[in-house]
Amino acid sequence: MKKIILAFDGIHFSEGAFEFARRLNESQPILLTGVFLPQAELANLWSYADGVGTPYIPLIEQTDTDQIQKNIDKFEKLCKGNGIDYRVHKDLFDLALPDLRKESRYADLMILGSEVFYGNLGIHSINDYLEEALHEMACPVLLVPEKFDFPESIILAYDGTEESVYAIKQFAYLFPELTAKQTLLVYANEDPEEDFPDKIQIEELAARHFSDLTLFKLDINPKKYFSSWIVQKKSTLLVSGSYGRSGMSLLFKKSFVKDIIVEHSLPVFIAHK
Repeated sequence: MKKIILAFDGIHFSEGAFEFARRLNESQPILLTGVFLPQAELANLWSYADGVGTPYIPLIEQTDTDQIQKNIDKFEKLCKGNGIDYRVHKDLFDLALPDLRKESRYADLMILGSEVFYGNLGIHSINDYLEEALHEMACPVLLVPEKFDFPESIILAYDGTEESVYAIKQFAYLFPELTAKQTLLVYANEDPEEDFPDKIQIEELAARHFSDLTLFKLDINPKKYFSSWIVQKKSTLLVSGSYGRSGMSLLFKKSFVKDIIVEHSLPVFIAHK
């Protein structure tokens, strides 16, 4: 049984994130921990948690606490109705986000509704926050749009780096029930003469876990065209490494992953060491 965190920002309830968790529970029972955070400004919270700067202390309005309680009641009702073992954690104070980081230390996976999690902050702020959150979380993160088809196929984004291999292994370890689905191990490089990095080794590894595996070379520039290619794929899930802290800005400012997340076209699994 896996322990999965489903994180809500308090006043927003992600139907998509819960639906993905429900489908996982159908395949293999999980413990689902609902974490309910305040509707608060994000500025300085992460830096304050690291001992830098002055924290912004958000005011928690009574209307917010009422809505949070409604969302907790909804979460509990849905869990009971779907036979899901669950827990509820909530923190209505200013350092809730660092608490979320601590929660992730004791979980196998975190699911976030990529469209509604702190959705009031705007597109640019969402990406800035996700950049920090995905680095800070101590477990893999699954970003789920509100409307999606549960994956019937898996796309493993591979570029030869240690981080991309790590993400592939983490996904296989966490979701053995999904590894029998049609799987593409995709390497994108616009040079048609460039083959898979360490092709023998990655095929030996991936084929042990994914029973319906195909290696697929895309002769395109991934930064420009990968997101356009993948959005045409239906009922799929993308697995991607997050490239560590130094490469986080690259992931969100220059990488195809940012475009895929912003377009809310499919679930994205991201893991980093």
